Amino acid sequence: MAQEHELTRILFILDASNSMNADWDNGQTRFEAAKEILSKNVKELRNVENLEIALRVYGHQSPITATYQDCNDTKLEVPFGPTNHDQILTKIRTIKAKGTTPIAMTLQASAEDFPDKNAKNIIILITDGLEACPMDPCAVATELKKKDINVTPFVIGLGMDLSYLEKFRCIGAYSDAETKASFEKVLNNILAKVLLNTTVQINLNDSYGSPSETDVTMFLYEAGTTNLKYTFTHTIDRFGNPDTLILDPSIKYDLVVNTIPLREKKNIALVKNTHNTIVLDAPQGYIETRYINATRPYVVETRISESSKNTTLNTQKVGEKDKYICGYYDVEILTIPRIYVTVNVTQSNTSYIDIKAPGFLKFSSGNPVTGQIFMKNDNGTWQWVLNLEDGARSGYHQIQPGEYRVVYRDKNQKRSEYTLIKDFRINSNKTTSIQLL
Repeated sequence: MAQEHELTRILFILDASNSMNADWDNGQTRFEAAKEILSKNVKELRNVENLEIALRVYGHQSPITATYQDCNDTKLEVPFGPTNHDQILTKIRTIKAKGTTPIAMTLQASAEDFPDKNAKNIIILITDGLEACPMDPCAVATELKKKDINVTPFVIGLGMDLSYLEKFRCIGAYSDAETKASFEKVLNNILAKVLLNTTVQINLNDSYGSPSETDVTMFLYEAGTTNLKYTFTHTIDRFGNPDTLILDPSIKYDLVVNTIPLREKKNIALVKNTHNTIVLDAPQGYIETRYINATRPYVVETRISESSKNTTLNTQKVGEKDKYICGYYDVEILTIPRIYVTVNVTQSNTSYIDIKAPGFLKFSSGNPVTGQIFMKNDNGTWQWVLNLEDGARSGYHQIQPGEYRVVYRDKNQKRSEYTLIKDFRINSNKTTSIQLL
């Protein structure tokens, strides 16, 4: 983890109330998982300079019963110090969860755990429940702020209902951890945020300049290289803001946002010890091709490219919808015959392309044939649409509605005057059968 010159103190507050004994993830209780992940992080903090840590625990001294709960059950088990990691690890191993949840009392007492204000003082509270005692945590948090006690709290809720977790907002920044893996990631992010003190949000702006676009993969490469440093799925947090990320501020980045087509921003420099905002215009809407009269499912691919460019950006089936950067697109629908459309994708809107459902041609022949099928254009000319399989005696093709002509001859006849013509019509959802020879 990164090192800072300013002294940082982190007080870990561990919930050892009886509810932490509930089964949680992969056969572990919440308390076992919390102790395991906390111990792992304490070990990793050994070599971080200008850092002191401490451990306070609540709910571990007096068992809760049907008639009694000890609302004073909170204790600073290991005071602050630069080399107290082994003490903390030993204490974590021996603690058992059994009591109640006196969060307010714990917060009030924790203010005295910090030796002075001449440091970046941090509380990381790990809990699975709400206040169980008469005191109000929000009132205590407010009093601490009024007294100018310089403490920044972070709350991690283990397996909690999110509506409950919202109640911790008055205390400080909070995160939910619904699984053991997510708990480990949340704790790592908080520690990185505390020690690096450099945060980043990436605003994917819509057409109105609002950072509303989201749910897309982002790659952050070391600038000018193919060294991929971070991969994130862009997320809007529960307050409607782009999620806060922790990035190493010592290098520059090339950002690739995997929209269709992708968006890039190169050589991004971060300012240390502050919150950075990276802004990228990525307004998006949708394209959907659909049948207007289909009586059954038809599988047809659609090819999408930027207008006047030949490179295929994406393929999607008729009936599917996908998201694109706002602008003009050429759409090739791989029907027989092909259908070509240009659409304008606008912010948050869906550009629909409606086509008629296909029908079917079924042909048979007593002799092998060679031939081609043509569609009659509005101006009376004929447009090629497909070749019959050379030497075929039968065939079955999915074709768009319209007037058609098959031009063919017996494969074994060697003179052009044996050419034959048969006209037919294709209707949506129906099969047209013809006999050739």
